[in-house]
Amino acid sequence: MDWQYMAELFLGGLTRGSIYALIAIGYTMVYGIIELINFAHGEVYMIGAFTGLIVAGILGAMGLPPLVILFCAILAAVVYCMGYGFTMEKIAYRPLRGAGRLSPLISAIGMSLFLQNYVILVQTSDFLRFPRLIPDFAFLEPVAHIFGSSDFVIVAASAVSMTALTLFIKYTRMGKAMRATAQNQKMAMLLGIDVDRIISASFILGSALAALGGVLIASHVGVVNFSVGFLAGIKAFTAAVLGGIGSIPGAMLGGLFLGLSESFAAGYISSDYEDVFAFTLLVIFLIFRPSGIMGKAKVEKV
Repeated sequence: MDWQYMAELFLGGLTRGSIYALIAIGYTMVYGIIELINFAHGEVYMIGAFTGLIVAGILGAMGLPPLVILFCAILAAVVYCMGYGFTMEKIAYRPLRGAGRLSPLISAIGMSLFLQNYVILVQTSDFLRFPRLIPDFAFLEPVAHIFGSSDFVIVAASAVSMTALTLFIKYTRMGKAMRATAQNQKMAMLLGIDVDRIISASFILGSALAALGGVLIASHVGVVNFSVGFLAGIKAFTAAVLGGIGSIPGAMLGGLFLGLSESFAAGYISSDYEDVFAFTLLVIFLIFRPSGIMGKAKVEKV
């Protein structure tokens, strides 16, 4: 057995799964509070990548160090996409909150198509080169051929972000209000919680994590395009379902599980079928465990 090849597949899957987990958290936070699948969330990831590209181009022309450029690109993308998340919720979803389940879903699909075409109009439909902003780290030299500096930064940034979010949700006043709202909106309102503010905050936090993932993966891959958010969003939604949609730890676990599964399937079966394998996993889980790995099945009370 080729252990080096297995290690390469494992580390590659870990990198991919970390990005899926970052995006999946946005899906699961929104669904956990208002039971809405925000299909435009992948486009927020894509807009974050484009924002990072624009900032990197401006600062690169000024001759700043790559790591400084990367930090500024991530900061700008996160702030910009937080504004997108807030605006999207206020315009596309809040007016439909009392409507049937189908109306917000159609609005989400429409918002996704709108954002894709908006980027085509203001940018381009072509693939654009994203500069390499992460230098080679000396301590990774022995394993650089299977786990480079960009892989390390993606995994480390994802781990720190997800840990910080978990602590935020568990210990802060806002986090406790989010958990209360997710359990029972009406009771949360009776307790004086501003439910509208909490829902907006869930969109904002999810958009920030998606923007972080967008800049990191664009720097890792080296290209960005208006269509990158669609497939990434669908994969992240798959990860959220696998982990148990509505559960933040489940979204993290589901992202890592999907990333590793895809990596090993591509390595040992065929890379042509990695997308097919991911969605086959989704179908299997929907049939045999629709609540996901960490989700809890809802019990209908009569």
